[in-house]
Amino acid sequence: MDEDEVAAAVDAIVGALDPATCRVVMASDGEELVGWLVIRRDTFALISHWGMLHRVQSRPERRGEGVGSALMTEARRIARDEMGLEQLRLAARAGIGLETFYGRLGWKEIGRWPGALRLGPGDDRDEVLMFLQL
Repeated sequence: MDEDEVAAAVDAIVGALDPATCRVVMASDGEELVGWLVIRRDTFALISHWGMLHRVQSRPERRGEGVGSALMTEARRIARDEMGLEQLRLAARAGIGLETFYGRLGWKEIGRWPGALRLGPGDDRDEVLMFLQL
């Protein structure tokens, strides 16, 4: 992504922020942003009890230091205690160990979309669908 694409993505996220429907959770080390994620929920009555995690990311050089676990723990707390959600969902890229990472935190794999993610020519990956009861 170039700088303009990143700026547009950030603007879209910031524009959607709302305490009831969209939150950003960030992890920092001093002045350095080391990880972040977005919690979203729909207000439609049939599905307003669950939320979706988006853009779960940590700096690659900081992986293995507990940043991701801390983010996920805080996201769980915010979703349950502040947003009143009962369930969380996320979709993760297969083939890099994310299923194991999330599984250690209580998430369950509930399905896959085969070949849903095209990282490049000849590099298609499953999207792993995961669920957490709060």
